[in-house]
Amino acid sequence: MSASVPAEAAIHLPVRAAEESVLYSEASTRDYSRCRTPDRPAPGTVFHVKPLKRSARRSLLVAHVAVSVGWLGLTVGLLALAITAFSTADPATARAATRAMKVFGDWLIVPVALFSLFSGLVLALGTPWGLARHRWVWTKFWLTLITVALSVFSLRPGIDEAATRGTVDADLVVAPSVATAAYLFITAISVLKPWGPTRRSHRLRRSAGAGKGLDERTPRRTA
Repeated sequence: MSASVPAEAAIHLPVRAAEESVLYSEASTRDYSRCRTPDRPAPGTVFHVKPLKRSARRSLLVAHVAVSVGWLGLTVGLLALAITAFSTADPATARAATRAMKVFGDWLIVPVALFSLFSGLVLALGTPWGLARHRWVWTKFWLTLITVALSVFSLRPGIDEAATRGTVDADLVVAPSVATAAYLFITAISVLKPWGPTRRSHRLRRSAGAGKGLDERTPRRTA
């Protein structure tokens, strides 16, 4: 007499397998940095490319974190110099502060901003997180893209004008202040990962789970 699997349990087996595959993509930061990237993306992956190898992923992650922290420090430094030039009554101090801001603007703003954006994009696309699978990743991407555009096309030209005049107006104090707040918020959501999957990710997961369950329940023809 052979043992038989109840019909209800057989129906729930594909759903359980789909749920276990989703748990992988919901790993914590520690598990994410140590986990092995699967050979193919998990069900529901949105904007996903060929997974990065473990060594490449770790190296790029270290570089991304280092550059992102450097970007935050650069913005705080620009804010300190802008406040100094704006509040001082000594023209020589104001000129020195604006010249220091120009050095930072000419050498660091563009490469640091672009590398932070590029490395974050590659990490999102080359890992199970995906680019648009989770709301915190999607939000971080758009905030980074906006801040990069403002840094390149607004902040840097403003620094050049201030260095030419030797004085700083209120706009050049507000810009680094807003940028610093944005980078702190980006850092917070990168660590906390506060929001769940996107709606599109939910739909793709349900579709993948339903398709997999249908394939497993369909009897296969034998020769």
